[in-house]
Amino acid sequence: MSLAPRGLILATTLLALNGCDGATSTLQTAGPAARVIADLWWAMLVGAVLIFVLVMALVVLAFVRRRPDVAADEGGQVRVWIIALGLAFPMVVLAVLLGFGLVIGERLLPRDDATVVQVGAEGQRWVWTFSYQDAPGRVTEDILHISAGQPVDVSITTADVIHSFWVPRLAGKLDAIPGRANVLRIEADAPGDYQGLSAEFSGENYATFGFTVRAHDAAGWADFITGETE
Repeated sequence: MSLAPRGLILATTLLALNGCDGATSTLQTAGPAARVIADLWWAMLVGAVLIFVLVMALVVLAFVRRRPDVAADEGGQVRVWIIALGLAFPMVVLAVLLGFGLVIGERLLPRDDATVVQVGAEGQRWVWTFSYQDAPGRVTEDILHISAGQPVDVSITTADVIHSFWVPRLAGKLDAIPGRANVLRIEADAPGDYQGLSAEFSGENYATFGFTVRAHDAAGWADFITGETE
């Protein structure tokens, strides 16, 4: 392999790995929901790699030159490779991934729990407004306050067009649709700021349309609820 293709492969690999890092990385998880989604991502990656390697092996096998007598003897083996592995193996892998995905999806559904904090999130070009059941009348813009280590159900709505509420390190994304409320459960393992964004194109300023989830420790959350901190 020449130096140019090697350099291209190295640069592409580094660029891909760089996308797995940062404030909006879905692989640097900071909450249980995000970890479940990351597990699904890794499972899909492993399954895709296995299928790709097998398909490439079959492609190479198809182009290997053989003597006519050897080719005739190995014809049955080739058919076994194509049917048993080329078809059956990918179907089994995809079926396993489908089942795993359904289990993961069921685990992410919000459930009734007395310890869950209820908050509201309303998207509007170009601001997110958050309200809090535990602090009636308290409203914040572009900063969602939560308690670290405690599940939070976010009721997501919109005042105009479709937006998408997404905090990559804490949970998956969920659309804000006019006329209805969608509920997403998020949770942060530790106090800190987590970057959120709208993952649905909604107009000219879409690229900068984001917000922050600020997770407090127990004392900080109590201060926020009582209005002692902003």
